[in-house]
Amino acid sequence: MPKRLRLTRRFPVAMSEDGYRRLRRFATEAGLEEGEALSFLFEHFDSVTHSENLNHRLRLFTAELPARKT
Repeated sequence: MPKRLRLTRRFPVAMSEDGYRRLRRFATEAGLEEGEALSFLFEHFDSVTHSENLNHRLRLFTAELPARKT
């Protein structure tokens, strides 16, 4: 029997416009609501990310983060 999806946590999230557009596009393509799409991504994080690519992208993101905040 499949596990029931219960959205029990709500938290304020600040996202870039680009990130939010990509989340909405992913959710639409998958036929999910945005919260369901985020739940899917985080519940299956290890299988939907490539660890080497993730580390590289994270280093790039954190390097340019101070410039994006100004």
